[in-house]
Amino acid sequence: MKKSSKILIGGAVVLVGLAVTYRAVNQAPDEALPLDEQMTQIMNDGGCVFCHTANPDLPFYADYPIAKILIKKDVEEGYKAFDIAPMMQAIANGTAVNEVDLAKVEKAIADGTMPLFQYYIAHWGSSLTSTKTERALAWVKEHRAKFYPNELAAEEFKNEPVRPIPDSVAVDARKVALGELLYHDTRLSGDGTISCATCHAVTTAGVDNKQYSEGIDGQKGGVNAPTSFNACFNFVQFWDGRAATLAAQAGGPPLNPVEMGSASFDEIAGKLAKDADFVKMFTAVYPEGLSEATITDAIAEYEKTLITPNSPFDRYLKGEKEAMTPEQVEGYALFKEYNCATCHAGVNMGGLSYELMGKRADYFKDREINAKSGLTDADNGRWAQTKDERDRYRFKTPTLRNVALTWPYYHDGSVPTLDKAIEMMAQYQVGRTMKPEEIAKVKSFLEALTGEYKGATLTNTNKQQ
Repeated sequence: MKKSSKILIGGAVVLVGLAVTYRAVNQAPDEALPLDEQMTQIMNDGGCVFCHTANPDLPFYADYPIAKILIKKDVEEGYKAFDIAPMMQAIANGTAVNEVDLAKVEKAIADGTMPLFQYYIAHWGSSLTSTKTERALAWVKEHRAKFYPNELAAEEFKNEPVRPIPDSVAVDARKVALGELLYHDTRLSGDGTISCATCHAVTTAGVDNKQYSEGIDGQKGGVNAPTSFNACFNFVQFWDGRAATLAAQAGGPPLNPVEMGSASFDEIAGKLAKDADFVKMFTAVYPEGLSEATITDAIAEYEKTLITPNSPFDRYLKGEKEAMTPEQVEGYALFKEYNCATCHAGVNMGGLSYELMGKRADYFKDREINAKSGLTDADNGRWAQTKDERDRYRFKTPTLRNVALTWPYYHDGSVPTLDKAIEMMAQYQVGRTMKPEEIAKVKSFLEALTGEYKGATLTNTNKQQ
């Protein structure tokens, strides 16, 4: 036999051996297992916990000189982008996985971007075969249907990462009436000049359209005021998540010396107590009387009514295909292609997670260079509450509902227009450059997120400069 023939035969044997080995180590989970167990096995086989947890149990070779550098970088980048531990714990407990985590995993699996090539080339059992991909996506669909049933959507849209806003939420009408009065009451401020509505007017889409709001004595805050509309769908309140509930959020600004400047809720209650008609109305609902707990509870109940259902996009999801233009439909497709629907998931299209500002590029460094704007305490984001270094520059994702009306954008209010905000999001969060025509389509889609308030399309009496 010729030498060349021997080499060819030997090569073929090696390839067959590799194929057999690959097949042997990369089997899909037993189909008879529940999908939760199958998904857990797929994630473990994929090595997800090596790069997406705080303290991974790395393999022995992670200490080898070259491998150590590469693995350290992958682990740092992976954990920065996504912490998988809460998701794995939720699956183990049989509880709901956060909608954002669900959307992130679904997108990575559907796109085949995980695990990274440099990982699965060395760990054959980690690669996602077509069968594994099919099982994992089936798990996402099952989990979403179980914990986040999309009952308002048409059948073809029930597994979308976003859901229509419900027409209403359950409220106590008597508390709402009181809360509306308090929301617009300047007596909550130290000098009687500022109310909640000063910065969050319902006539201006729940914002003031200023980079930083002006509080008592003309003082300015350090972050852009988020909209009060649809805030009841957020998992926490404020950019840094320091308030767990609407009521807790309502209790913050009145006592903030820069915002409303009251000394205490005892002081506020004392001023309100002088209004006999108000006290009579209030105690009929809250026999315990005026206090921080009752005042903020009433405001929170009113804010639950500040929802904006029936946007063109909502109607589209419900099956009204003509509700959105072809350009807006294309914009929605691009919105998902560019990973926007991962962080901006759920009913509120945001407000469900803390995300790093600048995943793919250094936003704050560029801001300092281009805008000559140095870092402030407010730029620390969630870190201000946790002091966990991973939380530095991480913020609660804002809602995209009515986003065309809530300029300027970002936590620092530094971006005046929606198209610029879209362009920069692609750059800093996704690491891609969007074409002008793509930006125009996504912007058109985001304009379709303006919903209705009290049966009429939400508007903003402010004019964008």
